Amino acid sequence: MRNILIVGATSAIAEATARRFAALGARFYLVGRNAEKLAAIVGDLEIRGGQAVHSESIDLDWLEQHPALLARAVQALGGIDLALIAHGSLPDQAACQKSVKMTLAAIQTNALSVISLATELANLFEARGRGTLVVIGSVAGDRGRQSNYVYGAAKGMVGLFLQGLRNRLNDKGVHVITVKPGFVDTPMTAAFEKKGLLWAQPDQIARGIVAAVERRRDVVYLPGFWRWIMIVIRHLPESIFKRLKL
Repeated sequence: MRNILIVGATSAIAEATARRFAALGARFYLVGRNAEKLAAIVGDLEIRGGQAVHSESIDLDWLEQHPALLARAVQALGGIDLALIAHGSLPDQAACQKSVKMTLAAIQTNALSVISLATELANLFEARGRGTLVVIGSVAGDRGRQSNYVYGAAKGMVGLFLQGLRNRLNDKGVHVITVKPGFVDTPMTAAFEKKGLLWAQPDQIARGIVAAVERRRDVVYLPGFWRWIMIVIRHLPESIFKRLKL
């Protein structure tokens, strides 16, 4: 039985992933900002087979609260076997371009708060000699594009940080997984026109996350075809790439 901490549990991908783990009899500590939605997810997971579901509402941008948060999760579950960090926000790129304050707020939520939690969890797992850390990044972090480079920069920072963390913890019994979804039909992308084969549903991503944990993957693009798309995008010469309206 897994004791699972999910941070950002009210996100569509996190909720779908929790449902899949609940079917396997997992125990949960769920963390989210929206207390009402969090309570609804708790009830749903209990019905679906979650052995025990604890939760709390917190603003994850308050980095100084992270150690106490993890301590409460450990106490409630008796230890954490797997942690999924899934929180984040999609900032308004045009607004960020005009406001340093908004840009830094987006970096705080999408990068610094994630790095803070990942650091605390990595140290916790290392001390125990085991544990799995799963962090949801994005294909947007693979290369800066004019349409979302603030968000992409944050995700790129997280991806590079996790790469180093994975290298550091490789022989410590701790597994670090970076998940890079492409376009996903969630409330966060509600303003987008969701047409075409590139768009996935949250449960497709959840299925890939559970498989990545079981197969002990390191970096996983979801759906898998995004790996090949991003290989092409990453290798375009800058002289060409900078002219593209992406």
